[in-house]
Amino acid sequence: MNLLTVTNLEKSYKKIKAVKGITFHVKQGEVLGLLGPNGAGKSTTISMIATLLKPDAGEVIYNGTDIVKNPKAIQENLGYVPQEIALYPMLSGKENLMFWGRAYGLKGNTLKKRIEEVSEIIGIADRLKDKVKTYSGGMKRRLNIGVALLHNPELIIMDEPTVGIDPQSRNHILDTVLKLNKQGMTVIYTSHYMEEVEFLCSRICIMDQGEIIAEGSKEELIKQIDGARDLKLRLENYDDTLLAKIEAHPSVVSIEKSDGDIIAKIKQDTQIIKDIVDMINEHGASIMSMDVEEPNLEAVFLQLTGRMLRD
Repeated sequence: MNLLTVTNLEKSYKKIKAVKGITFHVKQGEVLGLLGPNGAGKSTTISMIATLLKPDAGEVIYNGTDIVKNPKAIQENLGYVPQEIALYPMLSGKENLMFWGRAYGLKGNTLKKRIEEVSEIIGIADRLKDKVKTYSGGMKRRLNIGVALLHNPELIIMDEPTVGIDPQSRNHILDTVLKLNKQGMTVIYTSHYMEEVEFLCSRICIMDQGEIIAEGSKEELIKQIDGARDLKLRLENYDDTLLAKIEAHPSVVSIEKSDGDIIAKIKQDTQIIKDIVDMINEHGASIMSMDVEEPNLEAVFLQLTGRMLRD
């Protein structure tokens, strides 16, 4: 069942078209990833879903209601974690949670209980009395997520929540997303970190220059590029004749030299590696090392756009 359906959504800033008529949906209980480089239109897209920006065209349907016309339909059920830290630095962590909890309409024992629960989820219960200005960047990010969870939303949107933080906080945030999802929360997660999206998301929309250029599970997206893998070889006693012979194999897409290694991009073929090893042995060359790197979302983005995700 679709919790959210976005259709032909558009947004321009003066002469710049930030979002160009995109269409996608979010299923109940899934983690959907919006993956793309900075400037791809991810933040503009989720700002429209969160009713912070009004679209120039298109519709956003949440639980059967057009939230462009009726934004309150989603606001009460939405947790939004912006890129920028939205906290009061001179207040303690607990005071921040109390302030934002009251803004959501929580009070008394209900608010107290939710602060305790959320503090455990985000892992800062022992620092609640400290002022936020003393927190590390990672702790501020965690508290930012805690604020968005206070009213126990049905849908949470996270906009690049791990940018510029330490590895420990990053891992904690990723684990928190998975934990929330297991508890039934639907998540839209935007990032330009391919490995995060691969780890978290059951379905992924790859965005570039205001458009969705591919959509599907990781496996479905990789199939779009014929599942090409990199076979990395380090050889002795070889010459260009051998490389030309390997490149001529019908399952070899390309071959190149890089820092002493030979990298052959190969299609999914159960026989290809054996064939290459046989060619090397027949040529009288020696294999010093061999490694197969499976395709990832970076490879998909590269093939679709001609550039790396983080160029």
